[in-house]
Amino acid sequence: MVFTAPSGSGKTTIVRHMLKLFNQLEFSISATTRSMRAHETDGKDYYFLTTEAFKLKIEQGQFVEWEEVYPGRFYGTLKSEVERIWQQGKYVLFDVDVLGATSIKKMYGEKCLAVFVKPPSAEVLVERLKARKTETQETLEIRKARFLIELEFESNFDVVVINDKLEDALAEAEAIVRNFFGFN
Repeated sequence: MVFTAPSGSGKTTIVRHMLKLFNQLEFSISATTRSMRAHETDGKDYYFLTTEAFKLKIEQGQFVEWEEVYPGRFYGTLKSEVERIWQQGKYVLFDVDVLGATSIKKMYGEKCLAVFVKPPSAEVLVERLKARKTETQETLEIRKARFLIELEFESNFDVVVINDKLEDALAEAEAIVRNFFGFN
């Protein structure tokens, strides 16, 4: 199952909630070339790679999906990560950007439910990004340009969850997960 959304829409909050509720799910840790933030841990939040190491893994066909999200900033899902989760007998829960989700959905088809988490408006999304206090004015402008494009992808996904009130979005996502996997 893949959850996708523009940055700041709440997909990671929703995914973390699903992981607490359902021990049959395992988070797919993405690889990235971006810098590690103070609260992050390599191998838990992301696999932090140099650009050179990431490009080598691309050449070696080691990714399920990958993308250069911003100039010089790569993100992707390693095949070894998906295999690690399957070997544990668990279902993979992806938290990826819109293009990565599109690639995963194409690869796994009906075996994968793709959920698009949508903010109530672009203005609310800008405020959420500002509230994080992780963005400079320059990176905020880059993210704004990107999320306006990403919002146009909504119709490419199986289900849309509007994250206006977090409690409602969590309840809706929980029902979607239960229904798709047949969890009690």
